[in-house]
Amino acid sequence: MPFLSSFKSTVFIWFLTLTSCGSEAKTEKTQEVNAQVSEETFQPKPVIVSANRMERYLPELKNKRVGVVANQTSVIFKKDGFTHLVDSLLSLNIDIKKVFAPEHGFRGKADAGEKVKDDVDTRTGLSLISLHGKTRKPSAEQLQDLDILLFDIQDVGVRFYTYIATLQLVMEACAENDLPILVLDRPNPNAHYVDGPTMEAAHTGFLGMTEIPLVYGMTIGEYATMINAEGWLEGGKKAALTVIKLNNWTHQTEYSLPIRPSPNLPSDVAIHLYPSLGLFEGTNINAGRGTEFQFQRYGASFLDSTQYSFNYTPQPNFGSKNPKEKGLRCYGKDLTDIPRMKAVSLQWLLDAYRNATDKSKVFLTNGFTKHAGTETLQQQIESGMTEEEIKETWQEDLEKFKKIRTKYLLYSE
Repeated sequence: MPFLSSFKSTVFIWFLTLTSCGSEAKTEKTQEVNAQVSEETFQPKPVIVSANRMERYLPELKNKRVGVVANQTSVIFKKDGFTHLVDSLLSLNIDIKKVFAPEHGFRGKADAGEKVKDDVDTRTGLSLISLHGKTRKPSAEQLQDLDILLFDIQDVGVRFYTYIATLQLVMEACAENDLPILVLDRPNPNAHYVDGPTMEAAHTGFLGMTEIPLVYGMTIGEYATMINAEGWLEGGKKAALTVIKLNNWTHQTEYSLPIRPSPNLPSDVAIHLYPSLGLFEGTNINAGRGTEFQFQRYGASFLDSTQYSFNYTPQPNFGSKNPKEKGLRCYGKDLTDIPRMKAVSLQWLLDAYRNATDKSKVFLTNGFTKHAGTETLQQQIESGMTEEEIKETWQEDLEKFKKIRTKYLLYSE
């Protein structure tokens, strides 16, 4: 009996051990499967730009005479790279008659502000009509042989970045000539906030055609919808507008631009700093043009050298044939390590003004007003107001704009 009892005990222990091991194995396997499911469930889906959603817009182009507003950013992404939208459409036998090009030209190589002449694209043989040369708005004659206009340009969401002015003028031309316009949307890397001084009616122009804040927090498709519905086109006309939406994108999605949208925005850091450092365009202070770190640093020969450990010397380069302070040692700050911005910052402009050895050299008053959208900002800086005091004066206009903006958002915030 003792042996039998001992045997039963041993068998029972083996049973418990085997059962336990099986449970542990099952538990480990279950955890592994759950981990895989969890990873797949929460893995963000890739953003699909509207140009890639050809099934949505090709039917609108078939058997029609098409004009395209495009530049180097107008591409369709593939696993092994990308192809230009125009090349892709031509390969599908879409009848493209001509291409309209914004500031910097069709291939994106012209300097900021540089006049671009009409031309012929050597790659496709298509006529290139510049919208940053002798004209900025397509004429009735240029549109008369078209059935539809397709707009696809990467924006960065800053009022004085001129692609949205081109959009508005193109929409006006389409409205005036009863020509449908189809906008392919792209992510705005600065769409996660709204901030900055609001453009005043007295100062509207190509650096700001409507009374919107410096950073307006909308994709180019959302903005086109707002322009149209709010009656901001000349004479209150409405364009026959269609916007093809993005997939898998929200206003909080961090999106890295794979192609520089213009010669002097070479990186994510530059694009996120551009709303703040772009205000230096209306001053004599260099904001990195003439270096490989455009809009990631600032400096001038007339800033107090004793206040800065950083200096650099701008020289002519791609995108800046004649940079401010060319060949001069500029004293200032390196901002390449600044994290993603969530608001417009005035700290660097205030810092530069405070440390200018000759304050009369800082502002190019007319140019600064066009960039700021108001004469007030320069006056506030010169009077010694703090950043907090200045930004408080923006709030009423920002709240008004946000209420309008909400009506036209196509994506969640």
